Amino acid sequence: MTGRAIREECGVPECPYDGLAKTFDSAAELYEQARPQYPAELFDDLATLTGPTRPARVLEIGPGTGQATRGMLALGWRVVALEPGSELARVARRVLAGLGDVDVVVAPFERWSSGEGEPFDVVFAATSWHWLDPSVAYRRSAELLRPGGSLAVVSTDHVLPQVGGDSFFREVETAYDAAGMGDGQGGPPPPEAVASPDAAAIVDSGLFEPPVVRRYVWGQSYSANEYLALLATYSGHIAASADQREQLFTDIRRLIDSRPAASVRKHYLNILQVARRA
Repeated sequence: MTGRAIREECGVPECPYDGLAKTFDSAAELYEQARPQYPAELFDDLATLTGPTRPARVLEIGPGTGQATRGMLALGWRVVALEPGSELARVARRVLAGLGDVDVVVAPFERWSSGEGEPFDVVFAATSWHWLDPSVAYRRSAELLRPGGSLAVVSTDHVLPQVGGDSFFREVETAYDAAGMGDGQGGPPPPEAVASPDAAAIVDSGLFEPPVVRRYVWGQSYSANEYLALLATYSGHIAASADQREQLFTDIRRLIDSRPAASVRKHYLNILQVARRA
């Protein structure tokens, strides 16, 4: 993650679960309402690249309230979803009920025991891998996979395409600076400037083959209320002081409401990295 995305999703470049990651659980209902889902094409590619000969058995790490889980259930896959936040897990169980074979378990991945259960076809993490301890995550994933199984990691970045990007996301930097939350990055990077974040580490682990990488750039429009609700689910914003949030959100609302369409269009880059167990 880079620039604004680091601040929005983590707050700092290093993101231990026992730190800022816990903040998500305090906004579980809002997380479900405001967080976007993932492109359908991503799950089509995931199914093709993992290639199970039967409905895949998946271990999902950090599902939140199931934004990506829905896409895997739509494939007919069986999902065990490990969510360390009890409130996020509670909401996930409610919204995923009836959508397919899913078991939401309140547990951190590093300390979860699979018991004598069958191995998994896929270990999957969508916008959650960066919270894990890499000294444990790669080894544990390989142990839980069947021979030929796949690790699939999705990263999410806020990007600003040179064509069609919304200048708001450069203009809003002044509001972050005024609230003492600026990062000096000058706005989100263009999509082409964002590299696959985990490919080298996957190879360096010695446990997986080089990953196949797919990239998806897409946009979503937000009113002021919708965009502020989204920001209120980002850990760095939750962890900011009440005065900082009030000043920042007031300035952002004013900027959005003063625009002709009273909306902003945010662009996301999802990067899918799929690597078979060596």
